[in-house]
This record gives sequence, structure tokens and C-alpha cells, in this order.
Amino acid sequence: MLVNFLKMSLLNTFWTTLYIWLRPLVKWILRRTTRLCELQRICYGEEKGALRTLQIEYSLSNTRTPELKKAVHVLNNKAKDKTITQDIVYYAVFAIVRIKNINIKIHKRLEDLRTTAYDSNNSEHEEKLLKLWSCLQPKITLEGRISKQWQEIGFQGNDPATDFRGMGMLGLENLLYFAETHPNAAQHVLLRSQHPVYGYSFAIVGINISHTAYMLAQEGLAKTHFYNSSKGFPDQNAFHQFFCYLFFEFDVLWRHEKPKDIMEFNHVKSKFEKNIRAKLKDPMALFKCHFVLENI
Repeated sequence: MLVNFLKMSLLNTFWTTLYIWLRPLVKWILRRTTRLCELQRICYGEEKGALRTLQIEYSLSNTRTPELKKAVHVLNNKAKDKTITQDIVYYAVFAIVRIKNINIKIHKRLEDLRTTAYDSNNSEHEEKLLKLWSCLQPKITLEGRISKQWQEIGFQGNDPATDFRGMGMLGLENLLYFAETHPNAAQHVLLRSQHPVYGYSFAIVGINISHTAYMLAQEGLAKTHFYNSSKGFPDQNAFHQFFCYLFFEFDVLWRHEKPKDIMEFNHVKSKFEKNIRAKLKDPMALFKCHFVLENI
């Protein structure tokens, strides 16, 4: 029994020593291949809860970065003294983001766009809206900024500005990116949305899909696709591409379901989101915008 115990102790010591020795090398390789630091890999790769928290604690307690060691030491002392506050935690997180050079601009940019209301007095907003029309209807001249023609591309009334309330400028940016970057696919989906039986409001549905894409990104479910599709840290265009894929695939499912009328939208959308969420659980998930244009 004693011999077996000693063998197990020696074996455990060996593996622990080997892990400690190899850990920096493994971290370096993963950082080079994923472009993410260990803390990012933990936060993006684990669901929130005890497991993720314990892994973060272990990572921070074993860091070799002097500034992080100092930050952890300060936090530990504050916790022991029971003087830790929300502000201290906030500044600690900000410091870690700066020290590890973590790019958080994409998250902030999406949120900024979503919370920026469409402003008819903003020339940049107006220019993008008019550009959306010209990209989707290149052969048809818009008679006026306020016009029933907007309903032809799926807005509810004569002034599209009111339809962006839910998603702000993010909804417009998504639609415009689709129309500009994938004009054939966007115009194809627009034509299918005008079907006399299976039609739907192109712009309104697009804004709904924009919300779906945003929620999947915020919940962290879209990370598998972003990791597999982006060589570096995902940027705003990666999100736009994600939206384009979702919108096109929703149109495919909508036609396949052959809904009786627009009242079945929520049912079809729920089914669509369920399918996408299931696909995103696959670590190899990668949504490519290789659109196959079917019959109208």
C-alpha cells in the first residue's frame, strides 16, 4: 500500500511539474493561433458560473505578468479587509483589459450603433438611408425622401426613420452592408419578399434579424462562428457578414415553411433561431456567405 501511495505521489508530482513547465508554452501557442489571451478564451469558452470563475482565479493567481500580479495582490487584500467595492472591481477589469491588450471596440461599437437613434436631421444618417434605396432599387428613382415607395422595400410607412427605433442605426447599417456587399443576394431576397403569397416586409424582417444577430453575439453563442471565420479579433464587418448569412437563411426557411400569412412570422422566426442556436453549439460552426440564388 505504501509503495503504491509513493508511486501515485511521484506520478502526480511529475505531471504537475510537467504542466507547470509546459503551461507558458501552451499559452503562447494558443495566443498565437487564436489571437486571444487565456482570460478571453476562458470567458468566451465557458458558460458563466463556478467553473468559469474558478478558471479565471487560477489563471490570475498563476500569471507571470508583474502588473497583473500586483492587481491580484491588491484585490486579495481588499477582499480580506472587506473594503472591496464595485468601483474597484470595475477599474481592475479595465486594467486587465489594458494590460492584456484586449480589443473590446467591436462590442462597444455594436452597442453604440444599436443605441443611436436614427436622426432625420443627421446628414450621414440620411445619406445611408438613401444609399440603401439606390442599392436595392438601382433602376428606380426615389421620388422623395417621404414617399410610399419605401414600402416597396419593406418599410411600414412613408418615412423609414420610425422603423429603426428598436435597433437604432445598427439595423440600417446591417441592411446597407447586405445591399452594398452582396447586391445580387440582397436584391434576390427583396424580390422573394414581394411574392404575392409568401411575401413579407423586407426591411422590417431585416431589422428583426439584426436583433437576432445582436442577441446571439451578446449572449456569446455566436463566438464559435466568429472564431472560425476571423483570422484576428472579430470586427464590425464580421458581424455584418453574420447578419447577411442569417437574413438569407431566414428567407430560405420562410419559403420552405410556406406560411399562410405574415401572422406566422413569430413561429417561423422561433424555429429559425432554434436551428441557428443548435448549429452554433458545434465548435466547427462557420457560416459562409456563399449564396445560392433559387427561383423567385
